[in-house]
This record gives sequence, C-alpha cells and structure tokens, in this order.
Amino acid sequence: MTTVIAIVLVFGVLVAVHELGHFLVAKSFGMRVDEFALGFGPALYKHRFGETLYALRIIPLGGYNRLAGMEGNKSADPREFPNRPLWQRFLVVLAGPIMNLVLAAVLYAICFGPVGIPTPTTTVAQALPHYPAYEAGIRPGDRIVKIDNTRVTDWENLASAIIAHKTHVMHVTVERHQSLQTFPMTTRYDKKLKEYIIGIQPTFVPVRQNPLQALGSGITQTVDLSGAWFQALYRLVDGQGPFDLTGPVGIAELVGQAAHTGLVQLLLLAAALSANLGLFNVLPIPVLDGSRLFLMIVEGIRGKPMDPDHENMIHFVGFILLMALVLFVTFREVEHLFHA
Repeated sequence: MTTVIAIVLVFGVLVAVHELGHFLVAKSFGMRVDEFALGFGPALYKHRFGETLYALRIIPLGGYNRLAGMEGNKSADPREFPNRPLWQRFLVVLAGPIMNLVLAAVLYAICFGPVGIPTPTTTVAQALPHYPAYEAGIRPGDRIVKIDNTRVTDWENLASAIIAHKTHVMHVTVERHQSLQTFPMTTRYDKKLKEYIIGIQPTFVPVRQNPLQALGSGITQTVDLSGAWFQALYRLVDGQGPFDLTGPVGIAELVGQAAHTGLVQLLLLAAALSANLGLFNVLPIPVLDGSRLFLMIVEGIRGKPMDPDHENMIHFVGFILLMALVLFVTFREVEHLFHA
C-alpha cells in the first residue's frame, strides 16, 4: 500500500505541476482554458469552475490543458491560443518544463534544508565479523578520530586514509566511552567492491542547511543534473552512450524502492524525475512541448505559422509513436520482472 500511495503521489505531483505551469501562464495572459485535466480517458471526477472544466481522469500517465483554439477550431476570439502573440504562446508552452525544473530545485532544497541529507560520520554503526576492524577490536559506537598521526573529521577523510594504508599496517584511534584506544590493523581487498576495506559501516546523521543555503544547493543540484542529462543525450546521439530508457514500470519500481528506504530518498528521486520530465519535454519530438517550441521558432523565422491541420497531424502521429515506444519499453520491463 505504501508503494502504491507513493507512486500515485509522485506521478500526480509531477504531472500536476507541469500542467499547472501551462495553465497559470496561459491564464495570466488572458487566454481561455477550456479544460485542465490530470490523466487521460474517462473522467473519475470533473467540475466546471468559471469557464474551465477541471477533470481527474482514469489513466494516470499524464495530463493536459485544452487551450481554446489549440485543436484547430480557430475563430477570431482574441483570447484563443493561436491569436495571441508568438512570445506569449512560446512562454505558455515553455512554462510546463520550467515548472518541473523549479519543482526539482524546491524538492532538493527541502532535502538539504528541513529534512536533512543523511551524511556518513566517523562513528561506527557496524563492524563486520571476520573483517580487519572487528578482529582488531573495533565495535559499534566507536568514533574514529585518528589514523596513525592524522586526525579524521569525516567519512571522506577516513576512506582516503584507509586507501592510503592499503599496503601497510595502520593504527586506528577511536573514542570509546570518553577515552581513546588505538588498534593496529591492515586492510583487506574486497573482490566484489574492488577496493581495500577494513569492514566498517558508518552511522548516518541528517545534515541541515539554513533556508538560503538549501535553496542554493537545490538550484545547483538541478543545474548539475541538467548538465549531466544533456551530456548523456549528446553521447547517445554521438553513438558513444547506451540507449537505455526507463518506462512506467521501471519508474514505479524505483519509486517503490525509495518509499521503503525513507522520505529523503523518495524526495530525491521525485526531484530527479521532475527534472528529467522537464528536460525530456523540451526535446523537439512531436507531441512533446519541445516540438511546439520548435515549430514556433520556425514560425518566427518564416513570419507565418504552420497550417493547423498539418501541425495537429504531426502531433497525432508523434503521440501514436510515443505511445508505441512506451508500450514497448513497458513490455520489456515486465518481461524482465518475470525473468528476474
């Protein structure tokens, strides 16, 4: 049940925020929005408020805003989408992906701020039996303060010191019950991890930043993720990277795992998914926001829009192809689950 609730919440929030971006900017420019819908197919719930129909539909794989005039039934009404200035239409379409990136930054900021990012410390949570640290006398609760004559203040320092001593004996000083004790030991090479270890696991504590720092960290994390995303896309196009898509089943599985791990992991995953949704939507693929943005750029260059019927046909064919790709990826993921 926890997994199902987490999946519904994560998908629902990501789609709602995306569509809300289109909706709010369109409304701010005075455009008429005939329908704001979350999901596709038959409506589970709908209510008309003012001129807009708000609907919750049965298939939770997306959502849409039905802007007046956008489907080809164009009139002279100045509030219809096609009759608005090009720059306004461009911003309405761009607002969806931008809102997903904003949501990603906010979720990251929540993790860095009030929730706190679990950070490993030099306090031992577990000393694995039959490994060097346990055999030397290290026990849970010991706080490692020094390796030989070098003080260690965080897990990164400790890991570096262990690697530096991979070929000779090191003396590990710990604080135990307010007294210091020193234990000599040597590392052991772990074939699975492919590194030298002493067999300890750290205690994690949440590290929280003040609101301004957290917001800065959230923005930085989103920018870094976006840069890595475009680099991966470039490697894919250049033939240097793998073609590896995660479909609805795979994403649902990731959300379920994160939900069972804890709130922080779920928020971090939701932030990454939101950023990926926003970035994916700016690709010039028919039916995605990026395709509409590309056609509006072409319109700006040509000085006239594409024929609405031709544009709608492009988006219809793109929708069919995108759904076919989603079904293919989903089939492969389900097949993998049964053979795992």
